[in-house]
Amino acid sequence: MRLLLVEDHVPLADELLADLGRQGYAVDWLADGRDAVYQGASEPYDLIILDLGLPGKPGLEVLREWRAGGLATPVLILTARGSWAERIDGLKAGADDYLTKPFHPEELQLRIQALLRRAHGVANQPHLEAAGLQLDESRQCVSRAGDEIDLTAAEFRLLRYFMLHPGQILSKSHLAEHLYDGESERDSNVIEVHVNHLRRKLGRDVIETRRGQGYRFSGVAE
Repeated sequence: MRLLLVEDHVPLADELLADLGRQGYAVDWLADGRDAVYQGASEPYDLIILDLGLPGKPGLEVLREWRAGGLATPVLILTARGSWAERIDGLKAGADDYLTKPFHPEELQLRIQALLRRAHGVANQPHLEAAGLQLDESRQCVSRAGDEIDLTAAEFRLLRYFMLHPGQILSKSHLAEHLYDGESERDSNVIEVHVNHLRRKLGRDVIETRRGQGYRFSGVAE
């Protein structure tokens, strides 16, 4: 999943980039609200983490412009402790959730997971499940009928995205846009290699190839 982090406090941003990267997210980082307005609306992010105290343009104005322009991407706002008015204004402006600084990295991780599940209609599930598979995001592995299957970080990222979009046809370019940050080289052949690895581990029929269109996750083993 590809995330946008908009945070001007460099030490915190560095910490979050490292934590989110370990959790298998591709993250772009911006520190200025003016840049965020454009990039948030033009790039295909799955979720945005937005600090409200930004230079250039305040986070609330950024959020209002996104929503006025029709951006539906889930937004998690970061606010200072005790700023209840900011939290209310943020939710009114279209934020999906908020987190008060300082916060524990695990709480941010769980809120991100919950927002992504909600955005894909599986908010009532404590874990990500699709077609008989259960994904453990903390351990980056998957199980079926109690049998655990270890995945590499790249395989985990790809399978998580497939499980959030069961039955949908996803092109290689679409997958590359959502699995790699803006600085990464996006090679569709790499996607094909990881798909083949997942098929070997989960069964050949788990991921269908639609010639000229892309891939479709069914979760059905051979």
